[in-house]
Amino acid sequence: AVERLETYKPAWPLPKIFRLTKGGKLNQGIFEGETINTPSMLCVEDYLDALHWAKSIGGLKALIARADANTKALADWKARTPWIDFLAKDPAIRSNTSVCLKFTDPAITSLPADAQADFCKKLVALVEKENAGFDFAYYRDAPAGLRIWCGATVEAKDVELLTQWIDWAFAETKAALPKAA
Repeated sequence: AVERLETYKPAWPLPKIFRLTKGGKLNQGIFEGETINTPSMLCVEDYLDALHWAKSIGGLKALIARADANTKALADWKARTPWIDFLAKDPAIRSNTSVCLKFTDPAITSLPADAQADFCKKLVALVEKENAGFDFAYYRDAPAGLRIWCGATVEAKDVELLTQWIDWAFAETKAALPKAA
């Protein structure tokens, strides 16, 4: 196997994580605990565990169904929450895993962009302080809002619980806004 690795020259570039040779020789460091770029071989093992888990719950169909159920929980919340909306209005282009939301409350949308971003960061920080959700603020190049993971690794009930915490944090953060003169 080592001889084949050292002599095989693929016709296409291999992602760095799959390169087991360096300069035509087996990269022994991989087997001594060195990392490959950023991910380590443990990441590969984690990925294999994830694939086994996915297969055990019913494969791709089950994964899609879980993501859809999570996104539905968010859509149901959005339908009864007047101050939030999907960033992507067209459901055909909306992700069912990394769901982006925007604030629609005029008290927030009338703020300058930097103040909207600050509002969002404060809201997320409140939820994080309660250990009820983490890292769900907008992507740095997107408008201020929320980005909630609804992939198959999340339970729909947890998405529902998160929305309750967001409701609370929104009310708290909005109440703390300076009053117009």
